[in-house]
Amino acid sequence: MVKIVKVETKQQLDLFVKFPFKLYKDNPCWVPPLLSDEKFTLDKNKNPAFEFSDAELWLAYKDGELAGRIAGIISHSYIKKWGNRYARFGWIDFIDDPEVSRALLETVENWARENGMEGVHGPLGFCDLDKQGMLVEGFDEPGTFITLYNYPYYIEHLEALGYAKDVDWIELEITIPKDEAVKKIAMLAQKAKEKYGLSVVPLKKPKDVLPYANEVFDLLNKGYEHLYGVVPITKKQVDSYVKQFFSFLNTDYICIIKGEDGDIAGFGISMPSLTKAAQKSKGRLFPTGFVHFLNAIRKNDTLDLYLVAIKPELRAKGVPYVLLDELTKAAVKNGVVKAIASPELETNHAVQSLWKNYNPRLYHRRRCYLKLFDVFGDENKD
Repeated sequence: MVKIVKVETKQQLDLFVKFPFKLYKDNPCWVPPLLSDEKFTLDKNKNPAFEFSDAELWLAYKDGELAGRIAGIISHSYIKKWGNRYARFGWIDFIDDPEVSRALLETVENWARENGMEGVHGPLGFCDLDKQGMLVEGFDEPGTFITLYNYPYYIEHLEALGYAKDVDWIELEITIPKDEAVKKIAMLAQKAKEKYGLSVVPLKKPKDVLPYANEVFDLLNKGYEHLYGVVPITKKQVDSYVKQFFSFLNTDYICIIKGEDGDIAGFGISMPSLTKAAQKSKGRLFPTGFVHFLNAIRKNDTLDLYLVAIKPELRAKGVPYVLLDELTKAAVKNGVVKAIASPELETNHAVQSLWKNYNPRLYHRRRCYLKLFDVFGDENKD
């Protein structure tokens, strides 16, 4: 028998965020999050996203043992922008037991109906910077610090409950090019700088990034506004992200480009891979976990590409080449041989074409599932 319990205490929240550590403890591809980050994100009194979202968390117990977890989210910003009265599910994990997965998802569905929603989709977070997308290909490849991992059986459970593909994202592994390809990219970047008056902002220390934080996130909002499920990132969220992740910055892999008008034309943020550091730290920065992160940031042969945004009117005016040139030079300088691109919609061919000189290969595919309710309260897959 499955019992569902709403998370209402700190002790229950602790069980919620720690459950995957037990479920995936022997899986070499799972990358643990920082427990402190998880608790912050899910705390209604701390995460600014709760200003435009309602959320509930639930735990599932099977025969008295903790067997699963799930979050239900209603983003009012999403509904206002996109017009879809969909709730979101996220932070979903469960043992390979259909009774458990059904109980979890039906709990979210019932909660969604009670709040006037017309369907449920996910896995999604509060905004696009939260982890999202269920893994459907690439289960034998290590995850990254900013993406989800799940067992293959999750797919079977969701589809058996009437969930169907809404969109897919893909992650590409790219190889840092050498010789002629590097020279070609550098030549195109130089031509773009000269023709369009582009310049690269010098960044030597993390504090050099701070004056540009608000403008960077403004550009992120504009550049990503048309993408699936994206909601605007608020000023309070910007301040929160800067505070959360500032210490992890490596300015070798941050590129800010100004246009001839002095405004930011585009930016790119990458990080040395934190996969192994996170696995070694087991979700904790202290007392010794931070050492693994510092070592990973200082010396690493793999990059994770996090965020790229370009002013829409400048996408065809050489800004991508300048970003690629700066990324490539930094990678070569630091001995990086490969990089994992952040999830991008499978239909985003413009972004995927940027990697044609980087020997791209499919690394992961992840999916957002959708289940609609009909007027009688039943579900359909259409």
